[in-house]
Amino acid sequence: MPILLHMEDNSFRDLLALRYAGFVGSSSRPRFEFDIELTAPLADDPDEDVRVRMTEGVWRLRRGDFRAQWDPGAGRGKIRQSANPYSIDSVLRIVHTLILAREGGFLLHSAGAIRNGKAFLFSGVSGAGKTTISRLAPPDVTLLTDEVSYIRRDDTGYVACGTPFAGELARVGENCSAPVDCLFFLSQGPENRIETVAEADAIRRVMRNILFFAEDSDLVHRVFQSACEFVERVPVQQLTFVPDSRVWNMIG
Repeated sequence: MPILLHMEDNSFRDLLALRYAGFVGSSSRPRFEFDIELTAPLADDPDEDVRVRMTEGVWRLRRGDFRAQWDPGAGRGKIRQSANPYSIDSVLRIVHTLILAREGGFLLHSAGAIRNGKAFLFSGVSGAGKTTISRLAPPDVTLLTDEVSYIRRDDTGYVACGTPFAGELARVGENCSAPVDCLFFLSQGPENRIETVAEADAIRRVMRNILFFAEDSDLVHRVFQSACEFVERVPVQQLTFVPDSRVWNMIG
């Protein structure tokens, strides 16, 4: 999904090019474009929570550190923020949640990796082990993300895509994708074991970990339907593991 970013500040452009290395390319037809205006830190309310609303066909996004708007019909938007990469990260994530919600996909708070041509997702509350299991991955595993998994729906099922949004591992995922084979909910324990998760519980836990911020009842309903359809088609299991590399003997 090509995105074109316009900015006048060359140093900030270079910062983003380095941050998104592996995902920077060229396209004659970007899916959407953003004009970025760098400002002094916004002082209205630095702790303001994110708000995402549509007004007159335009999405308006705001948080303590940015103000943005995006017209999905025109494929253009504007972002006002200070010269830090975390604000643009957040804007891009939010815009992708809006696009994916209409296409049957979503962003999931989880690590993701490819092994033997299949993608595996590892989700859970903070501290459950997403970064740990990513760090323990053997050399034949391709890391997609240790923070936010990008899930797209296609004609055959679901595909997990790499993202440039790094978590605690501070390592950008690979720009590749693979069909989703299984979603594991993580917990650490005294032994490695895998258990089946009941469908209703799986739906609740998937919904709890989907990133979505828009105040829009139609899109919220679509996201719920996407979670239900995902659980119907993708195995969801509980993975309890000892934090060492032997856990990967059970995966892939």
